[in-house]
Amino acid sequence: MTISSDSSLHPAAPPTASRLTAAPIELVVLDMAGTTVVDDGVVETAFRRAAERTGVADRMPWDDALAHVRATMGQSKIDVFTHLAGGDRTAAERATAAFEAAYAEIVAEQGVSEIPGAAEAIQDLKDAGLTVVLTTGFAPVTRDALIEGLGWRDLVDLALSPIDAGRGRPAPDLVLTAAIRSQASSMSAVAVAGDTVSDVESGRRAGAGFVAGVLTGAHDLRTLAAAGADAVLADVTGLRGALAERGLLALARTA
Repeated sequence: MTISSDSSLHPAAPPTASRLTAAPIELVVLDMAGTTVVDDGVVETAFRRAAERTGVADRMPWDDALAHVRATMGQSKIDVFTHLAGGDRTAAERATAAFEAAYAEIVAEQGVSEIPGAAEAIQDLKDAGLTVVLTTGFAPVTRDALIEGLGWRDLVDLALSPIDAGRGRPAPDLVLTAAIRSQASSMSAVAVAGDTVSDVESGRRAGAGFVAGVLTGAHDLRTLAAAGADAVLADVTGLRGALAERGLLALARTA
């Protein structure tokens, strides 16, 4: 497996018949933390602060709790905390609120940064005639604070959290909602990119025409490939090239 000129590592998975007949992409659904927004351990630190403040993970060894947090990166935070709380939804809701507060504190302390080249990559996709939607496991208040901090309010077409869609990742709801809200002609015209297994599984379950993993976040190449990614990219800047290489951009949009 080699790095190509479009910064992709491929093929991550053999194409199926449905992928070979995929329509030109109309909509790109991008994850936030670890994919378009630098994480640098912020999510994990916020989980730690929330657990310390609420005791939500006290029922298990901390190493086990942390392993679960790492394995479920990209999923809805309320679902992760419900597991840590042993199914206690009320405790999970308290911990989720504490997580959102902790994340906001860390952003205020450290600021927020894009994955290098992410804004330009998003603009390039839009210049190719594509709609770009951001999705995240964060609550809207955290999601919107990140977008505001990055100055991306006019850059992206739409941003969605689990509360906007129904279920969080790895369920397909966020991708399906993005397709409905963007009036995509079919799910084969949707591309998904993210740094976690949950991102890849969500795209696959939704029937997206192209699903890519990126190596700027939680999970590595082998893990993303095993989850079913069509390609694993060094970062989001390689996405447009990967789509063009596979003939998934309409000819009128590639100039």
